Amino acid sequence: MAKKKMILDLDTGVDDALAIAYALATPDADLIGIVSSYGNTLVENSAQNSLNLLALLDAPEVPVFLGEAHSSTTDSFETMAISKAIHGENGVGNVDVPKASRSVEKQHAVDFIIEAAHQYQDDLVMVPTGPLTNLAAAFKKDPEIEQLIGNITLMGGALTVPGNVTPYTEANINQDVAAADYVFKHAKHLVMVGLDVTLRTLLTKKETQQWRDLGTEKGRILADIFDYYIDAYYDLDINKNGAALHDPLAVGVAVDPKFVTLLPLNMTVTPDDGRTIGDLDKLKDEHINNYAAIDVDVPFYLERFMNYMIMLLK
Repeated sequence: MAKKKMILDLDTGVDDALAIAYALATPDADLIGIVSSYGNTLVENSAQNSLNLLALLDAPEVPVFLGEAHSSTTDSFETMAISKAIHGENGVGNVDVPKASRSVEKQHAVDFIIEAAHQYQDDLVMVPTGPLTNLAAAFKKDPEIEQLIGNITLMGGALTVPGNVTPYTEANINQDVAAADYVFKHAKHLVMVGLDVTLRTLLTKKETQQWRDLGTEKGRILADIFDYYIDAYYDLDINKNGAALHDPLAVGVAVDPKFVTLLPLNMTVTPDDGRTIGDLDKLKDEHINNYAAIDVDVPFYLERFMNYMIMLLK
């Protein structure tokens, strides 16, 4: 068993599926739970996708918790058309993943986060790859955990490149700007793995063919899921050279920050446009709790990622 314990906070779509795979494969942290969010799909579907993928990947012991169904400033949520186009109507590339035999836990995701923070404290690694609504709610319900969680490594934001929702805003931050700003300002140690680096880590059908060649059901299904994503990137003219490993890169950095170059920078999320940017009021503050990934060793990361995937999908 690893000393570090990891919780994934997922709006389980295509790249979230590979984030689950990476988290299961890495020896550097034990995956102790998945909390579900909204974004790529509705929160209930996100949770079911996580359950199904855990069963497929031979990890039925990992619990899944239902989280918040909408942002902290709205009363409802509807999946955006572009999200359905990229991730499919079911969130996982319209691929039929066998349904898990178990259900989500009765405990709410926010309470699970609080409980785990008190139990594992500095050894707890939180990896949110969707909106930060669950984590902000946990902070507000029990402010003590803000200084207990040792590492929050999120997929979201854009510092040196344009956003993918507006010229400045990245999708996960855009889903709940207020929650994102709260987490950035209150976290003990937060690493932002944003579009600055995730758009550089591309996977192609050459790699997914290696999963197919394993001849296993899980290899075929994961390849089918990500090939849908690759095709969507091509058809929507997002990138014709492959599809970005957004969420699995965040998991990789959470356990091995050597994959990226980090810029220490106290940050804020601007309320008007959801921009992730340096906090002008804290530019001279000697205490820095935010770090933004601004460069990535692509060959180093991709080799590790593919090794883990081949090992897991055999």
